Amino acid sequence: MAPSSFSPSRNPDRYVRWIAFYTFGKGILLCLLAIGFLGFLHKDVDVIVGNWMSNLGFNMENRHVVAIMARLDRDTDKQLRELSGITFAVSGMFVTQGTGLLLQQQWAKYLTVGVTASLIPVEIIESFRHFGWLKIGLLVVNITIVAFLVANLLREKRQARLDAAKAAPVHPRPVGVECEPV
Repeated sequence: MAPSSFSPSRNPDRYVRWIAFYTFGKGILLCLLAIGFLGFLHKDVDVIVGNWMSNLGFNMENRHVVAIMARLDRDTDKQLRELSGITFAVSGMFVTQGTGLLLQQQWAKYLTVGVTASLIPVEIIESFRHFGWLKIGLLVVNITIVAFLVANLLREKRQARLDAAKAAPVHPRPVGVECEPV
């Protein structure tokens, strides 16, 4: 009989590694984004982005482009520092999750489930406000990650309970012996 494609002892570790790389990658990208926000300090952000958009061939008279440019014109250095700080914090959380998962730490699974599950309602609301297939795809990926890690944690807990029951010493039951007085 051919071995099944899902062997409980092997595949979950491989999937946890994929989740770790995915989470770690998100953290690294957010860290780079935060550094990029710091690069805009003391500069005219709307002029820089306007030059980029113009070089990429965007119609600078498009109402969406005009709205973006007007919004960027109002950004201050304080807002950029705050946005960079928040982005660094989120990046640190993702890098911590990814590192913990790569090192096969149990706490990292709980942390990943908690953080990812807490962000799913925000992703759902955002998907309803501004529909996009990429948003739906990421939502499905994150729901799958949470479901897999919860199932993995429950399986590990059940296995640990079974192992503990097998390892528990078996005490013989006392045998009642009656003695007659002499």
